Amino acid sequence: MPAHWDVIVVGGGNAGFCAAQSAREQGAQVLVLEKAPRQWAGGNSYFTAGAMRTSHGGLTDLKDLVEPSADDRFDHVDLDAYTEDHFLDDMTRVTRGRTDPELARILVGESRATMNWLRDIGLRFELMFHRQAYEVDGRYRFWGGLAVGVVGGGKGMVEQHLTAAERTGVEVRFDAPVVRLATGPDATVRGVVLADGQVLEASSVVLTSGGFEANPQMRAGYLGPGWDLALVRGTPYNTGDGIQMALAAGAQPHGHWSGSHAVAWDSGARPTGDRELTNQLTRGGYPFGIVVNAEGRRFVDEGADFRNYTYARYGAEILKQPGGIAFQLFDAKSAHLLRPEEYASKDVSKVESDTVAGLAKELGLDEDRLASTVDDFNVAITGGPFDPTVKDGSRTEGITPPKSNWAQPLDTPPYTAYPVTCGITFTFGGLRIDRDAHVLDTSGRPIPGLHAAGELVGGLFYFNYPGGSGLTAGSVFGRRAGRSAAAAAHDSRAAA
Repeated sequence: MPAHWDVIVVGGGNAGFCAAQSAREQGAQVLVLEKAPRQWAGGNSYFTAGAMRTSHGGLTDLKDLVEPSADDRFDHVDLDAYTEDHFLDDMTRVTRGRTDPELARILVGESRATMNWLRDIGLRFELMFHRQAYEVDGRYRFWGGLAVGVVGGGKGMVEQHLTAAERTGVEVRFDAPVVRLATGPDATVRGVVLADGQVLEASSVVLTSGGFEANPQMRAGYLGPGWDLALVRGTPYNTGDGIQMALAAGAQPHGHWSGSHAVAWDSGARPTGDRELTNQLTRGGYPFGIVVNAEGRRFVDEGADFRNYTYARYGAEILKQPGGIAFQLFDAKSAHLLRPEEYASKDVSKVESDTVAGLAKELGLDEDRLASTVDDFNVAITGGPFDPTVKDGSRTEGITPPKSNWAQPLDTPPYTAYPVTCGITFTFGGLRIDRDAHVLDTSGRPIPGLHAAGELVGGLFYFNYPGGSGLTAGSVFGRRAGRSAAAAAHDSRAAA
């Protein structure tokens, strides 16, 4: 390897590869350092469904972005435009107005152009018929502001990034944990120090090594009691290293440090991500049933909004329940609405019965309490008619919590229940960056030679998260970080 690199990227997920490709486009010599071994390549990106939220002008606008394999269905697609205003409204709404306004505007404003850029460097996209559309009266109706995903999901994304890196000459090194930033007497970042003591020099360093969701001690310390018990959806290697080394170098903490993206997750899952099943252990069909805790009581509004706008916060609600467990209940009417890749995947935790009482017995719940919960729910339903593609107003009245949409009586056997717990995806707190992805110090000034992108950047997400915006944010700010880091390296060379 060269004795000195223009840009070193710490972390080999989507944000890291975007930063690396962006810097390489500017002529920089780029090294990506990944803590994990090759068989764990991709960080959290590998475990995603590959969905990417972007503004767009509707189906016509997206036809040039996505693979042509679905051409035969395009005449039967209902896909409304998702404008920049819609995207920004969603960011503001779900974060309760706290999203960093400058970062949010950049994310939204550059989302569509960044998708084109990703396509140009080798990523392939498709319309997500299998996740974001329902067939109604012979037409595929997309919903929830999300339509596009990477072909092959997270697995496909990582392989496509690796292929692009090899083609463009980006060096990737696995089993290379970085433990410290190398700094000069003027606090300029001049490279990194590896766990084996090796010092690698660089004109610029880009941190893209994720949050601290796989660190039980940090989870308990920042997210609160009980969070050390949450299951981890993704890589076990996101333990907050990049955040901690940046803070040690004077970086400013930013964002919602007690917040995270956490979902309903199969209660029988392993402690960290499953490389085979990846996101298939998510249980996102709850808007079409009810969710009860170990006492047989409902505790969330399952139909508050489309899944894309609630799933990332309902994991935390499950963790608050007795034993940190809950049960999603459905009847036969809703079975066809449950995604097979989630609810019929290998070794899925599931109980089935012809009666609600039988379901309670199988689950170890109080039979009378569960029967009462279901009866009270059924008689409280009003409004309608049921339509999974819109917020249909089929709701409950007179019970707490209410169900605001997609309420149907649970009255058609067989009944099924899926035990779920909290699966944490990523943490919201991290480093403060400016519009060009420079890491800022505690005085608000850029730390020379240090940039960041991806899940270790704080300030974008608070309380909640619009589905698909994480990969887009990693791409937008990874691209900016790489471009900025390469420019700094060029200036350093010119000065020398």
